[in-house]
Amino acid sequence: MDASVVFSLIGVSIPMVAIVGGIGSSVFKRWASLKEKQMEIAARTAGEQAAQYAAKIERLEAHVAVLNRIVTDRNDGLTAQIESLRDGRIN
Repeated sequence: MDASVVFSLIGVSIPMVAIVGGIGSSVFKRWASLKEKQMEIAARTAGEQAAQYAAKIERLEAHVAVLNRIVTDRNDGLTAQIESLRDGRIN
C-alpha cells in the first residue's frame, strides 16, 4: 500500500472512532442512569416491606404476650379473659 493511502485511512479512522466512542459513551451513561434508578426503587420497596414486617412482628409479639399472660397467670376467670379477648377488649 502506498503511504498516502495509509494516511488517508488513518485520517478517516480517527474521526470515526471518536464518533462511535461518543455515541457509545452516551448510551452507557443512559444505561447506568437507568440501573441506578432501578436500584433506588428496589431499595425503597425493600424498606417499605421491612417496615411492614416490623409492624406485623410487633402485633404478633403483643398477641404472644397476652397469650403468655393468660397461660402463666392463675386460672381464675380464664373463661372471662378469653371471652374479653374474643370481643377485642384486652385487660
